[in-house]
Amino acid sequence: MIGIVRPHVRRLAGALVALSTVLTAHHAPAQTSYPDRPVRLIVGFTPGSATDITARIFADRLNQVWGAPVVVENQPGGGGGTAANRVAKSPPDGYTLMWGANGALTINPSLQSKLLYDPPRDFAPISLVLRMASVVAVNNDMPAKTMQDLIALARAQPGKLSYAHPGVGTPQHIAGELLKQIANVDMTQVPYRGAVFTDVLDGRVPILIANMGSVLPTVQDGRLRGIAVTSLARSPSLPELPTIAESGFPGFEATSWFALVAPAGTPQAIVDKVHDAAVKIVNEPETRAKFAQLGVDTVGSSPGELADILKADIAKWAKVIADAGIKVGD
Repeated sequence: MIGIVRPHVRRLAGALVALSTVLTAHHAPAQTSYPDRPVRLIVGFTPGSATDITARIFADRLNQVWGAPVVVENQPGGGGGTAANRVAKSPPDGYTLMWGANGALTINPSLQSKLLYDPPRDFAPISLVLRMASVVAVNNDMPAKTMQDLIALARAQPGKLSYAHPGVGTPQHIAGELLKQIANVDMTQVPYRGAVFTDVLDGRVPILIANMGSVLPTVQDGRLRGIAVTSLARSPSLPELPTIAESGFPGFEATSWFALVAPAGTPQAIVDKVHDAAVKIVNEPETRAKFAQLGVDTVGSSPGELADILKADIAKWAKVIADAGIKVGD
């Protein structure tokens, strides 16, 4: 009996080895040679926006690191949601990635009841690459010199002070609503699509909440007075400004960030390769300096850390949005 079984076992083992060799040969190039054609980096905002500018700096360097084309494609709309939906439905092969802003990935789910994508379900997290604080600034005629002064003024004039921001549902709008909730003040939010600096400089709207990249020159040259930053730690771009957290509201944090995500189901080997390249890039002094000039801080998180951030931020902003009663058209 043994003599009969052994030849069959040997033939079966040989067949399995041959099959394994064929499968390995078939799959290995897909992982070891990636990328062997252009990679599309999808951006959900227009050329010239902070999301677009940072994406192009990153893509240019990634192109050099890989020696393969990395092409930025702009697909604006829906606060970044149009691009997110496109990436979510793209083949999970690593050739379509998203430079995702936190608005599309953590705020939109609570703003739009008919959202066509689900960030935790539809994306493979790669890395939170960059983080950017927002600045609370005031017209120079405002008597407030500190965040405590500003809150005191708001409490003395319920509903009369207004703050400008770049649009309903933006991180700056949500930051203002969070501030109102934790400071227990009533201020009127005024959304803008343009001319926001003109109106704040002229005093028509006395308070501005804007991302560091856009407001930095105006604060540095003294045309607006910076009061505080919305990050947990002081920003290297404006180190003299205290955080809201250290101004009497511990734990306050409301930043913008930019992350790399891929369609769910992207092979782990590809996720790891993109992540490793991203971490290498953000740790390069020259690249860090480029981002610092824009008021942006480099991070380079792990995929697991980004997954945790997505989950926590979605829950955090859902509560703020619900409490504030913010609604946008679907």
